Amino acid sequence: MLTLPRQLSEALRLTPAQFAELCAANPEAVLELAADGRLIEMTPAGGETGRRNNQLAVQLGLWARTHPGWCVFDSSTGFLLPDGSVLSPDASAVRLERWQALSSEARQGFPPLCPDLVVELASPSDRLPDLRRKMATYQANGARLGWLLLPESRGVEVWHGSGEPQRLEGLAVLDGEPELPGLRLDLAELWDG
Repeated sequence: MLTLPRQLSEALRLTPAQFAELCAANPEAVLELAADGRLIEMTPAGGETGRRNNQLAVQLGLWARTHPGWCVFDSSTGFLLPDGSVLSPDASAVRLERWQALSSEARQGFPPLCPDLVVELASPSDRLPDLRRKMATYQANGARLGWLLLPESRGVEVWHGSGEPQRLEGLAVLDGEPELPGLRLDLAELWDG
């Protein structure tokens, strides 16, 4: 059985299967896997980020209940992307038919697909260049829409399926059209809650 090394070595490389075994053996660890097999250490969320993350999950969940055909996932869900990385967006949504096309076994592990919607919520411990690389990875692996939420500046970077991200500031509501019809994220509630 694999165990988490005391100090993660830059030379250490894991396959997605080895990564899954490592995570099973170390459920307290917060990790992701880069496409090249490197481990990416994550830090647990602080209180304000956790509150915002919960608010985000509630809003996406309510949207999915009123717009059948979607599955919403929280920040603890790792997805095995086509490039071999295993990433956990802060929130995500997958079309129901894509989810149902997976075997029961695939659903139990890291689902082998890129979510249609990925949302990353920046926290004080995050580095913006790292979050942007992560968003670019989602985009390159097939995400239809990505939102990088930046609470400190009350800004959002919108990452469509291709092209450069669009920076928006001063919005009270973020609209998912045309990729996710009917999705509206109340940013004022996230920022101020």
